[in-house]
Amino acid sequence: MNRILIDTNIYSLALRGDADVVATLRQVHHIGISTISIGELLSGFRGGTRERDNRQELGQFLDSPRVCLYTVDENSAEYYSSTLNQLKEQGTPIPTNDIWIAATALQHGLSIYTFDKHFSYIAGLLIR
Repeated sequence: MNRILIDTNIYSLALRGDADVVATLRQVHHIGISTISIGELLSGFRGGTRERDNRQELGQFLDSPRVCLYTVDENSAEYYSSTLNQLKEQGTPIPTNDIWIAATALQHGLSIYTFDKHFSYIAGLLIR
């Protein structure tokens, strides 16, 4: 597991110093994060009392040479639509943002590092 895409909850846990999450991230050579997760984080920052500090810490994280920001594009939309239809057919809906995050992981061949169990409903998604 040298190439992962972290879910928003992983970043939040790392920021809070969760020892297991931090140890795992230290072992990974390539840490991806989706612009969808960035949006979720910024939204949370705005609702808190440490917005400026949190933005600064996020900026430092994104500046790491091991971190890559993955944006959503037309190819991502194809993965999103396939994943959404698969989930609908199975009757296993998950939050829309998580479908976009999963689509990004699938598109780029990354394992997703998350504590959200519903990602397991997505066929072909590698989960850490």
